[in-house]
Amino acid sequence: MTDSASERRRMAAMLANKGVLTSPWLRGAVEAVPREQFLHPGVFLDEGRAWRPVTALGTDSDKWLKIVYSVETLTTQLDGHLTADQASEPVTGVPTSSSTDPTTVVSMIEALDLNADHQVMEVGTGTGYSTALMCHYLGEDNVTTIEVDPQVAARADAALESVGYSTWTVTGDGLLGQPRRAPYDRVIATCAVRRIPYTWVRQTKPGGIVLSTVGSWPWGTGLAKVTVGDEGSAEGTIVGRSSFMQARAQAVTPVAGDLSARTAYADSERAAKVAPLMLEEWVPAFLAQLSAPGAHFVRAATSDGAQLLYLFDPERESFAEFRADRDGWIVRQGGPVALWDKIERTLGAWQSAGSPDITSVRLRVTDRSHTYWIGDQPELRWEHRLDAAY
Repeated sequence: MTDSASERRRMAAMLANKGVLTSPWLRGAVEAVPREQFLHPGVFLDEGRAWRPVTALGTDSDKWLKIVYSVETLTTQLDGHLTADQASEPVTGVPTSSSTDPTTVVSMIEALDLNADHQVMEVGTGTGYSTALMCHYLGEDNVTTIEVDPQVAARADAALESVGYSTWTVTGDGLLGQPRRAPYDRVIATCAVRRIPYTWVRQTKPGGIVLSTVGSWPWGTGLAKVTVGDEGSAEGTIVGRSSFMQARAQAVTPVAGDLSARTAYADSERAAKVAPLMLEEWVPAFLAQLSAPGAHFVRAATSDGAQLLYLFDPERESFAEFRADRDGWIVRQGGPVALWDKIERTLGAWQSAGSPDITSVRLRVTDRSHTYWIGDQPELRWEHRLDAAY
């Protein structure tokens, strides 16, 4: 096979030119760790309505390396079991494991502010590529990585061994952390969680950092970076937009069935003060989840092509249905929770505050609650108690 050293150097230079890769040690890791070792037996390439399997053995070496170092997220598993070597033609399915694009991987590792003596817990091993980058600097004994899928964990462990890292690869639920190796200086999650598990805070040293994507809507999640305090809480900010697969224990089941039947009986109907299309924008989508954490946003259409938008909260048996009319949008709501009332107040307050970016959101994590806020406006403060619905 063609040596990938030149491709690694090219990718490192590109990431450095983008301003993502700044640490000399991390550039050295990117140039040293062969990403192709972590993509066996192959990947699925997105072709819109299907996934095309591509394997190293069935592809020209130079072409394969171009795919490997394309700085794209490469899907490595569909539906929790299917790998590229098990398919000969394009297939449909839902991605359940991937090698995240190197831009995101590198920027997250940079955000950890690592020192050479730090102990790190990584939640979501995936292919093991990001694990290897950290091992290159910290040493294999200072990195503990957790993967919930036994097959994915086995492949990652083999890949890590192949490049010389016998690190602590654990198969289990990363939401519970790994107390046997605690306390950690840093915790990094390469999956999205609805909220930062307090177990991660508890297993992190005072002054340590927890970095994780929070939220459950795939286009409206934020990268939270919090520092653990002496009293056992953690506080920080949303440092940017981020998109990862949901932790499997928290994966959202798509709302299905006859949507018209589920919204047949409404308690109220009125004109929407804010257009629900705002929920297709990143920051409003993130804020909507803070206002109604259990809500799912669903797009649909009538038989004649008219657009329909819905919010469903299955746990609280509540919904909001939106229909466009000539003057704007009509919202129908049903169930014990007026979902759109909550979200509408938030979006109105956010607009009045000048529509600040997601990086304006601060958060505090304790053993009893998650609190988010923007500035000092009460309408832009959300407390999620662990023993309460909202």
